[in-house]
This record gives sequence, structure tokens and C-alpha cells, in this order.
Amino acid sequence: MSTPSGPDGTDPSESTDDRPPDVPPPFSEGQVVTVFRSQRRADTDDEYGELAEAMLAAARVQPGFVDFARFESPEGERVSLVTFSSAESQAAWRDDLAHRAAQARGRAVLYDWYSVQVSRCTSTSQWWRPGR
Repeated sequence: MSTPSGPDGTDPSESTDDRPPDVPPPFSEGQVVTVFRSQRRADTDDEYGELAEAMLAAARVQPGFVDFARFESPEGERVSLVTFSSAESQAAWRDDLAHRAAQARGRAVLYDWYSVQVSRCTSTSQWWRPGR
């Protein structure tokens, strides 16, 4: 078990009033993180944007949804991180019919390639600069 700690050894997550608004809440051991790496095909921005927006909205209301973040490299590779509270809630999202249809559309039209990694969180830590 790990404990988030600040530079003085205290647990900053105990006082969420001190957490800056741009710092996400701490994760918990046992949560499940899906890492989705992808490269989209050229000229798919409009269709991808609409589909991605709809899927994120659906994921956010899925029981057990915790967090979502997306990053893009200068070369266009994207990495999305989706966190659920448990393996069961992650599996329910994975198997959601609308999500499955979006995955099929992605394979047929939107992506040159993608990879998916699913992992259970085994330890956590969090820190932010006090007083910023």
C-alpha cells in the first residue's frame, strides 16, 4: 500500500481544500487503467471528433468511471488513459454495445493502428507544490 505524500511527508489528499483545481483527485489501488495508444488516418478529424465526444460522454456516466486523459505526440500518436474503479466496471465499458460499435468504426475507417493495455493499479502517489 502506498500513501501520497508531499515534500514534508504529509498526505496532501487528506486536505482536498488545499489541492489546486488543476490537480486531479488521487487514484486508488485496485482501480483499472486502460491505456489506448493509436494513430488516426488522415482526414478523419470530423468523424473522429464526433465519435470521441459521444464515447467520452457515455464513459463518464458508466458506473465505476473515475477519470479520462488524452495526450498527443508531435508525430500524431495519441494516448488515452481511462480509469475505472474495478475490473468489472472496466469490462462493462469494454463490452458496452455503443462502445463496441465505435471500436468497429475505428478499425474500419478511423485508425491506422491502435493498441490497448489494461492494468490494475497496485500503488499510487501524488504530490503538488504547496502554495502555488
